[in-house]
Amino acid sequence: MPGRSDTPILPLDHLALRGADDDAALILREGVVSWKDLRSRVARLAAWLAQEVPANGARVASWAAKGELTCLLPLAAARAGLVHVPINPLLKHAQVAHILADSGARLLIATPARLTTLGEGDVPHDCRTMAEADALAAVAELGGALAPSIADPDDPDDLAAILYTSGSTGRPKGVMLSHANMWLGADSVADYLDLTADDRTLAVLPLSFDYGQNQLFSTWYAGGCVVPLDYLMPRDVVKAVERHGITTLAAVPPLWVQLTELDWPGETSAKLKRLTNSGGALTVDLVRRLRALFPAARLFPMYGLTEAFRSTYLDPSLVDTHPTSMGKAIPHAEILVVNDSGAIAADGEEGELVHCGPLVAHGYWQDADRTAERFKPAPVGSIYGGTAVWSGDRVRRDADGLLYFVGRRDAMIKSAGNRISPQEVEEAALATGLVVEAVALGLADERLGQAVHLVVRAAPGATSAQEDLPRKLMQELPNFMQPKVIHWREAMPIGPNGKIDRTGLQAELAA
Repeated sequence: MPGRSDTPILPLDHLALRGADDDAALILREGVVSWKDLRSRVARLAAWLAQEVPANGARVASWAAKGELTCLLPLAAARAGLVHVPINPLLKHAQVAHILADSGARLLIATPARLTTLGEGDVPHDCRTMAEADALAAVAELGGALAPSIADPDDPDDLAAILYTSGSTGRPKGVMLSHANMWLGADSVADYLDLTADDRTLAVLPLSFDYGQNQLFSTWYAGGCVVPLDYLMPRDVVKAVERHGITTLAAVPPLWVQLTELDWPGETSAKLKRLTNSGGALTVDLVRRLRALFPAARLFPMYGLTEAFRSTYLDPSLVDTHPTSMGKAIPHAEILVVNDSGAIAADGEEGELVHCGPLVAHGYWQDADRTAERFKPAPVGSIYGGTAVWSGDRVRRDADGLLYFVGRRDAMIKSAGNRISPQEVEEAALATGLVVEAVALGLADERLGQAVHLVVRAAPGATSAQEDLPRKLMQELPNFMQPKVIHWREAMPIGPNGKIDRTGLQAELAA
């Protein structure tokens, strides 16, 4: 099991108890939800869920945009003794079908438009589907005050959520997160960001992401208010900051690039007290632009992986002098650099980043083989011991204890804050029957971090493949997985092992 913490751990739904009755907890399109109202809504939703899915530990999936349901469901499912499976609204039917089948979800709540995209065989026979509005209407008919939590506070390792994330190979895998993982994650971020009950967080990151959910949890842990936003244009973010008096904004590098290209009124940019970055490293130039545009805001660059939530953050006081550093371990995390001999690396020596402590997830859902590859015993010398996440990322630590990213061991593509499995893109291309070979690669891109490039060889007789493949991929893959460029080849390069030379292709396209 992951390492333990001395911090008291409560069931996740107790986050609904953190704020003062009359203060705002959540601002939706429909209006302001006070903390008192938040508690009653969570209680009603939990009661309805327990009635609809009475099996303790059953999985309940959501596939909808940000709103009352997606914000309250993580707490309500925990209270009902269920496990929440949030699905990225950008995914399409093939990915959703895999998640529903793999998780064994018993109930899927989604928007009607998304439900209509699911075809025969996409929903398991023992999984019910319900439109979001119908579910909320059924919940509204229930009365009752705050009910006792069903989750046992003496067993913080009970499963609370499964978050699906792409691996470097194969289909998305479900990361198992306990009440302890998510409670301590909220405590950690609220601590180092110094969040208070006066703060308002603009939640622009997807709630299906670990840090996207933490936008809710860390703010509520501090007794603050969350304003969820599904923005269409970057300008929408500026307007929301102004309208709601936002103090805290988390984003990924591509969005920061877009936001720095806008004209921000001085009084609007001054409202922001802290900026947090995840989903990719900030460039030195982008750090300077953010500091110039938001001089009063503290900038928090961060590094993390879903298997352990966050791992490190850079103290804002060091951003100007050490803009390329990943910083140091966040509260409740122990970060070690392990060299190729298995020993703790010396200062300046490159090694693998290993995350130990109680933020470490409980492995991959029903996937013992892939769990064993990533979740291993903590290195000798770990304070926490137990199970650690061996990230595969290469880093080095300087004499001051600051960490610096060196490279990624696996082939994961990280585009616009999304982790993309090359194999998943390749399988979608091959499934069209238009190509017989496909290689997906990530190439450096100024706006996306990495852009997906797809190298393919057409199937014999597929005379219209170049016109048809992009259209087919649009039908099967979410927008963030779409290749920016498709490269057509008469033959693929072959390496010494007889396999397609991915390294050579990467070097050729990057040249």
